Amino acid sequence: MYDVILSFITAFTLTYFAIPSIINVAAKKNLVDVPDERKSHINPTPSLGGIGIFAGVIFSIVLWTPFTVFGDLQYVLCSFIIVFLIGAKDDILPMAPWRKVAGEVFAAAILVVKSNVKLTSLYGIFGIYQIPDYVGIPLSIFAILVIINAFNLIDGINGLSGSISTLIALVLGTWFFLIDHLEMAIVAMALAGSTIAFLKYNITPAKIFMGDTGALLVGLICAILALQFIELHNELEGSPYAMQAVPAVAIGILIIPLFDTLRVFLTRIIRGRSPLTADRNHIHHLMIDCGMTHMKATSILVLANMLFILISYQFQHLGTYNLLLLILSLATFSTLGLLFWRRQVAQKRSIST
Repeated sequence: MYDVILSFITAFTLTYFAIPSIINVAAKKNLVDVPDERKSHINPTPSLGGIGIFAGVIFSIVLWTPFTVFGDLQYVLCSFIIVFLIGAKDDILPMAPWRKVAGEVFAAAILVVKSNVKLTSLYGIFGIYQIPDYVGIPLSIFAILVIINAFNLIDGINGLSGSISTLIALVLGTWFFLIDHLEMAIVAMALAGSTIAFLKYNITPAKIFMGDTGALLVGLICAILALQFIELHNELEGSPYAMQAVPAVAIGILIIPLFDTLRVFLTRIIRGRSPLTADRNHIHHLMIDCGMTHMKATSILVLANMLFILISYQFQHLGTYNLLLLILSLATFSTLGLLFWRRQVAQKRSIST
């Protein structure tokens, strides 16, 4: 238990004191994110906050993880370093999307093949339970890529990606602690400590952004936590902490980044555009367009994610299909209401002008 608490404190402390130096260096070297028509900030802002998150997470995990119970830790750290380097390169000198994806695939493959962070069961989805490696390995790599990029895509307003990842890390970290998987609890709490410290400098007025350096890393860690949450249920038969409808509960925990990514990609495809085309159609953009401040939008989305976690927990007895239908229906209707609200606001502005 003390290792879990100390991992949180260590990550928080290191990130908290590292960020001001990163802000100072980034400002002097002009390593800033310049606003444009797609972005919600006004002033050029340093975008290397992910370096502080990375430092806090890595140092804390290495210091407090009992290697005797986490023999695959070296491969997990290798994947962290890969996405960190990809993110840092893209923040300093933007790189081609296919290069980023190739690096993410490499990091995900290390996790899946070497660390066994992979899915071996579909828990009855499509009538399938156990799945062979030739299905589980590519499916797991795909799932990791989706989650990584989902967090990268919601990192568009102050505090959002950091707050959502903190919530997910605290929820899953507590669950891992309760089932006595301290190694995963330490990883989760190290992330939570670092992101909470980062948020001190990321709330409005933001002094720094996490950039791809941070967004890709927190996405990767949340992907590891989510897949392990699903997979470890194979060992929890009869445990009071075992969930029903495990895949749907996992989606409920990650609902904001996952649903927003799914909705945006489907919208772009329906309109005949590439799903990788950038636009201002993310849920946080809709809320800003409705007149909300960054922190109000972030607070509402974090509360919404909390609500979906509670719904997933309370209605897990419905089964995977029904719970997933409930979650997606609520998310869809909520988004439709937001779209209607934005349209009304836009009409009022056009009339007033």
